[in-house]
Amino acid sequence: MLLQMQTWAEVERYLATSNAVIVPIGSTEQHGPNGLIGTDALCGEYFAKGAGELAGAMVAPTINVGMAQHHMAFTGSMTLKPTTLILVIKEWVASLAHHGFEKFFFVNGHGGNIATINAAFQELYADESLAKGGNRPGVLCRLRNWWDGPKVNALIKELFADQDGSHATCSEVSVTQHLFPDAIKQAPDMGPPSPHRGPWANADDYRRKFPDGRIGAHSYLANPQAGKRIYDCGIAEIAEDYRKFVAEPR
Repeated sequence: MLLQMQTWAEVERYLATSNAVIVPIGSTEQHGPNGLIGTDALCGEYFAKGAGELAGAMVAPTINVGMAQHHMAFTGSMTLKPTTLILVIKEWVASLAHHGFEKFFFVNGHGGNIATINAAFQELYADESLAKGGNRPGVLCRLRNWWDGPKVNALIKELFADQDGSHATCSEVSVTQHLFPDAIKQAPDMGPPSPHRGPWANADDYRRKFPDGRIGAHSYLANPQAGKRIYDCGIAEIAEDYRKFVAEPR
């Protein structure tokens, strides 16, 4: 159930039975020649929504701009600074905690967010530790990247072997093709990706090393049929992980 599609009274009734919420988070950034700029935000949102439906969970609005400074040399990309994203996450959590939510299960669609999300969690915990003594529980946050489940990992390897890559991947492009078949983009002249050239720093450095935006991804192999299999497998694994998180004692 999407929080923004409920009334305040419906959210209040939900809180009488559960204090947990799923928070989708992603990014708005280039995804190579045939990937949607919204890929990471859309994957975060729809994996969260699908898992929420399976688990009967409330799903908060999506944080759809993330930490993507290294993609800013590609037109249309957007970014928040890490410090800004930390504040956004903290205030997202604080707003919902004000109403009684205590457990926050973040479903993430962007690898570049991981360090910042974990830093935000530590900021939340540090605020609680410094604000009140004793051994009283506060909020509990968990990060779940949609691609991290063992079954999804195995399926992606089955479908794309070593050609999935690590950005503008065959798997994530396939998922968006399944979810949005009317928005499938064609780039038949894409060819294999540039060789991996080590770590990157700022946006210009990234663009020099990965001229069309991909990192090791043969994105032309993406297809909606594979995307459906990945999506169905992923939401089932995420829902199960959410249930385990909810069941953890405080």
